[in-house]
Amino acid sequence: MIKQADVVVIGGGVVGCAIAYNLAKAGAGQVAVIERGYLASGATGRCGAGVRMQWGTETNCLLSRESVKMLENLPELLEVDGDIEFKQGGYLLLAYTEKMVEQFKKNLKLQNSLDIPARWTTPAEAKKIVPHLNTEALLGATFCPKDGHANPFKVTSLYAKAAALLGVKFYTYTELTGLTVEAGKVTTVHTDKGDIATNTVINAAGGYAKTVGRMAGIELPIFPERHEILVTEPVEPLQTPMVMCFYHNLYCQQTPHGSFIMGIGHPDEPETFNTTSSWQFMTEMAKRITKILPPLANLNVIRQWAGLYDMCPDRTPILGQDANIQGFYTAAGFSGHGFMIAPMVGKLMAQTVLGLSTDIPINMFSAERFARGELYVEPSVV
Repeated sequence: MIKQADVVVIGGGVVGCAIAYNLAKAGAGQVAVIERGYLASGATGRCGAGVRMQWGTETNCLLSRESVKMLENLPELLEVDGDIEFKQGGYLLLAYTEKMVEQFKKNLKLQNSLDIPARWTTPAEAKKIVPHLNTEALLGATFCPKDGHANPFKVTSLYAKAAALLGVKFYTYTELTGLTVEAGKVTTVHTDKGDIATNTVINAAGGYAKTVGRMAGIELPIFPERHEILVTEPVEPLQTPMVMCFYHNLYCQQTPHGSFIMGIGHPDEPETFNTTSSWQFMTEMAKRITKILPPLANLNVIRQWAGLYDMCPDRTPILGQDANIQGFYTAAGFSGHGFMIAPMVGKLMAQTVLGLSTDIPINMFSAERFARGELYVEPSVV
């Protein structure tokens, strides 16, 4: 292990790897990534792999819009070979109440103003997009054909490969044991494999970001929350877009390989590091999804698992340097959509650390917004 680095990134998920690549590309010097497992072993490798631009806040719309542009030709941008399996089959978001209809149309106005090509669809139009959709009680939906999904392992691997070619050092199966902060400045990263002297640390630890913050003496307003997911046997192509429903709190997509990936959210899930999937989940998932997509009742489930969302009170990430500790940066609180906005987050964080002009304003993502009462509440999260 190296003894000194210009920047140490904590977390080897897609966000951490994207940050490391962008730092190295911009000339940040020696960059090291610390990961307690293998790359993408945390939330990244356990996510639903969806990528959407249909959000209800300008902040999330901008992050996702710019990320989609990058994902559309990521291998070329990173100058490395690889297929991230990015398929833009769209997202169909279902509305079952008048309140949802009102919110979705408000969201559409915002999205269209930012050149996001989402549109309103009637139940009949929605059924043309997803023929096996049960439209009973459906009031309408929104659809964006540029949304889609990608392979999170391959996206992370591509960033890591590009970063390594630029000299980034990756230390997997390496446990962060502490941080030294002296006179309000970061000085040392401690791990079970040795110490690294540095004056810049980026906390991209996902569900463990709050714990990492506490090592620096910071209490971040985020917490880990378990979310469960499953995958079915592969079948012939049946569904092109991701189907998402906030009323039933679920999402469901068919991958390019034919299997269906689906998950649900529980609003009463406690703060936890538990990533064990429950037997109740499959029963509840089957009950909910077959009401909306009846033919899926015939599928066999291959595997189910759980992962951690790093939840933020307003469901908008925290990005930037801490106000009280020089050299300590946070990129966390993604609330379940870190994978889809990682490309832009990686670029913004590198620009911020290096004192460069950012592509979009980053001050709005500061943790200090909570003290100011300037929240950006995202209404569209499962």
